[in-house]
Amino acid sequence: MAGAPAPRARAWAQQVLSWLPGSALTAVIALAATFVSTLHGGPQLLYALFFGVAFHYLSQDGKTKPGIEFCSRTLLRFGVGLLGARITATQIVGLGWSTALIVVAGVVTTIGAGLLLARWLGMTRAQGVLSGGSVAICGASAALAISAVLPRDKEGERFTLMVVVTVTVMSTVAMVLYPSVARVLNLPPELAGLFIGGTIHDVAQVVGAGYMLGPATGDIATIVKLFRVAMLALVVVVVSTAFKRAREASHAEGGGKARQPLVPWFLWVFVAMVLLNSLGALGTQVQGALNDVSRGCLVVAIAALGMKTSFRQLASAGWRPFVLILAETLWLAALVLACAWWRR
Repeated sequence: MAGAPAPRARAWAQQVLSWLPGSALTAVIALAATFVSTLHGGPQLLYALFFGVAFHYLSQDGKTKPGIEFCSRTLLRFGVGLLGARITATQIVGLGWSTALIVVAGVVTTIGAGLLLARWLGMTRAQGVLSGGSVAICGASAALAISAVLPRDKEGERFTLMVVVTVTVMSTVAMVLYPSVARVLNLPPELAGLFIGGTIHDVAQVVGAGYMLGPATGDIATIVKLFRVAMLALVVVVVSTAFKRAREASHAEGGGKARQPLVPWFLWVFVAMVLLNSLGALGTQVQGALNDVSRGCLVVAIAALGMKTSFRQLASAGWRPFVLILAETLWLAALVLACAWWRR
């Protein structure tokens, strides 16, 4: 019949329509979390997670499940890719080689410590990499990005949520405590910025803690933190390479494509955003809009991940994830603080 839509286009339209109920539900939960965070303060992502868990019973509903799955995977990856709009090459070069080496050492050794501690606690390599990467780079955002290239299973999703909860709480505590540590040690703005930006997990909390100590400290802390975020691309590629076979096996078991790309598509988006921002192609307004879209995608994705689990499942993870992330956090803080003290 002339003019009839092609079967592929029809199938795509039906797929999009199947996403709408679940996507709308997760968006409403994300908006509620944003409203509460704006009104009363507190971590927006953590609110989204807990609000999502309260609607766990809808995660297996035939109408909402496709949209929840779309938000927890595709929308999540898109949000991570847009994180690159925050970073420019000039910011990274302006740090200086010694500061950059300290940050790189912190990231590498924290991930290494995560692997060793996970083995000592009887946990998997994937759990060690995921927790270490989230602490070393940018908290919940890094946990979500790294989990996207790890083997897919229900245990992995539950552990990712535990990491998000724990690392967000610890980042909030660090935002309050670390500025006091910098004051007690009488660190100058440059070193205080290195300590704050090189250790606290979430970007927003780095900004908050840094500017508590003054504009100079806040500026340095923000740039150091963005350098850590820039390392996310390299870490995801390394993790993707290390777990490629296991990831392909898990996708094949789940009915997906057995062969997976070494560099996931959202990482190309991340790199493209960094390049465009470095070339000045993204104006201030566009950059701000992309940052808002990225944050919005991550909040919706966290709400969707929360809907896919339950408080009972979170509790079943036990004490080991908390101990693992606490030890990684203390290691990173001690290392960067020691380096900052040595540079005085």
